Amino acid sequence: MHADVCFLLCACFLSGILQLRGQAIQTCSQSRSRREISRTQREGNKPGSTLPMRDPDVTKAPITKSEQLLKLDHHDFTMRPGFGGPAVPVGVDVQLESLDTISEVDMDFTMTLYLRHYWKDERLSFSSNTNKSMTFDGRLLKKIWVPDVFFVHSKRSFIHDTTTENVMLRVYPDGKVLYSLRVTVTAMCNMDLSHFPLDTQTCSLEIESYAYTDDDLMLYWKRGNRSLQTDEKISLSQFLIQEFHTTTKLAFYSSTGWYNRLYINFTLRRHIFFFLLQTYFPATLMVMLSWVSFWIDRRAVPARVPLGITTVLTMSTIITGVNASMPRVSYIKAVDIYLWVSFVFVFLSVIEYAAVNYLSTVQERKERTQRSKMPCTCGMIHPGQMMMDSSYSDMDVMTTGNYGMSELNGDKHEQFLMHFVMDNEQGPVTSRSSLYIDTHAIDKYSRVIFPGAYTLFNIIYWSIYSQ
Repeated sequence: MHADVCFLLCACFLSGILQLRGQAIQTCSQSRSRREISRTQREGNKPGSTLPMRDPDVTKAPITKSEQLLKLDHHDFTMRPGFGGPAVPVGVDVQLESLDTISEVDMDFTMTLYLRHYWKDERLSFSSNTNKSMTFDGRLLKKIWVPDVFFVHSKRSFIHDTTTENVMLRVYPDGKVLYSLRVTVTAMCNMDLSHFPLDTQTCSLEIESYAYTDDDLMLYWKRGNRSLQTDEKISLSQFLIQEFHTTTKLAFYSSTGWYNRLYINFTLRRHIFFFLLQTYFPATLMVMLSWVSFWIDRRAVPARVPLGITTVLTMSTIITGVNASMPRVSYIKAVDIYLWVSFVFVFLSVIEYAAVNYLSTVQERKERTQRSKMPCTCGMIHPGQMMMDSSYSDMDVMTTGNYGMSELNGDKHEQFLMHFVMDNEQGPVTSRSSLYIDTHAIDKYSRVIFPGAYTLFNIIYWSIYSQ
């Protein structure tokens, strides 16, 4: 047993000696490696040495951050520049990229523009040997003060964010700042449609500060009327862009005070050719088609009645189609006047045939009544004469038609002249009775009155609304 204990003690002693020896060897090798590296660097630094020098590690070089350069941590940017002093002048200019849509139904317009702000914030000044500006994206906006402008009467607006947010911030060494963003805005436009579609509309995009009154922030157009730049390729399908101009006014709110407000005004004149083809020409043709019934014989009921009903229904369809694409305004538009007057002319042409048919029937009834009151000459003792001189020729007197009638000055007439001679106690008495019926007088006058009245209406209408 003593032998085993002695063996274990000897083994532990030997392992300790071996471990100390390994550590000593490792320490010596590390020292030798350091000496070799140091010697190699000294030899490489000697003149004429062929060994290359190691480049410094640039990733460990100190970097100047924009926050440190602009001293963002040294100031409170929640307050405007020059807080407590005069108002900060903020210049604005706009480059109009596109005028997208004009909606009469929603009473609004949509445009895409580049909105730029110019101001000076001495807190952002920095030292620069080259006097060059620094440009940043939208990530710096949350750390500095920017004007809080908004679009008055705006319904929808957004900043474009493809592929990144379309925002640019440029800071100059003296503290001047340029802030630009690309935005699409849909704003309200109060339109007067009383002259539609011969109208001219003026819409405005209004820019104003939301929080700062004119005592704290003064908005102004940077280059006057030249602050608004437009693309020459801007065009609209229904409108002709006549003018763009800028104005500046003060807006007052009873609870907050006076604010500077900038206006972008543009005047649009509507193209009339589309509505001539789609509305005015069809309505005029329907009115002219209704006049065809004045040349159709009054007994051709299957021809005149469907013609009148068809033109009335077509005019109703045109009126319904126009009003479906228009807002429900409480006043009469110019197109409504034209369409409803045309509808009245078409409707009167149907009423005209009803009047012709009714008066002809009444006249024929009177004719039959007078014939029934004529005395009969059959069985008379004294010879009498009875003559009927009529333009009916061989036609039966009871026939209500007018075919085979004579032509007098180009007009058709139904007439008959009755002569009868009766004897009485004093001798023969000659009595002469004539009845003249002109059942086409209304048609004859309508052929002139209807076209003349409609032509006069068109002259008055276009002279008033085309100005």
